[in-house]
Amino acid sequence: MAGDSIKAYDIPQRIAHYDMDMDIMHPNRHKMAEMALAMLPFPREVPLRILDLGVGTGFLSLVFLRAYPHATVLAVDGAASMIHVANARFGDIQNRVDFRVGDFRALNALLEPNEMGNLVISCYALHHLNKADKTEVLKRAVQFLKPGGWLLNADLIIARDAQMERHYQDMRARGIVTRASADDERFANVADTRRFLKELEINEGDQPLTLQQDLELLAQSGLSQTDVFWLETREALTGGWK
Repeated sequence: MAGDSIKAYDIPQRIAHYDMDMDIMHPNRHKMAEMALAMLPFPREVPLRILDLGVGTGFLSLVFLRAYPHATVLAVDGAASMIHVANARFGDIQNRVDFRVGDFRALNALLEPNEMGNLVISCYALHHLNKADKTEVLKRAVQFLKPGGWLLNADLIIARDAQMERHYQDMRARGIVTRASADDERFANVADTRRFLKELEINEGDQPLTLQQDLELLAQSGLSQTDVFWLETREALTGGWK
């Protein structure tokens, strides 16, 4: 996670509302996680070793830990506050999670030289990186994978056309207003919601790419097969295997 993004998430007020806000702003994330799990060819008894880039509050990692009872997770995040919440979320299976606090742009410093695994996942995290940093992180993540290992990235994308992007953002704002509580001043109407989202994107250093650009970076990362597995306007599940 980029430096400014780490600071944005390492704030108690932001953490307190994070999961509730995610369900309001990204209601499809549960479907995205369901699709990510469905894509894996591994039998449930396999002891998967998973690297989570930007574990956040542990939403996606928990999905895989519950589905694969012998799996373990290397949970990387630069925001200590996020990791504190994730640790609580994992509850009685937190012993299967190895937290690594640090910027995932410096994966070499967070992983042991010969440390490898079967799966790399990331959820709403890589869009905080610029294209060059994202390229390097993906390449290092693929190096972590054993042959046959998978990488799955659930993240934001932008439309190729500016006018379509504005349309998507308006549609997104209308949905948020509908789902939000009537007394949530941030989402009182479409204009206020658009303003809030714009400020949030700036504060968190969002730099999402188009779907085509994301697929190109994945293809360049060292994966032998890549594709988009699920798509809903500005959100996509992409990845492939080594």
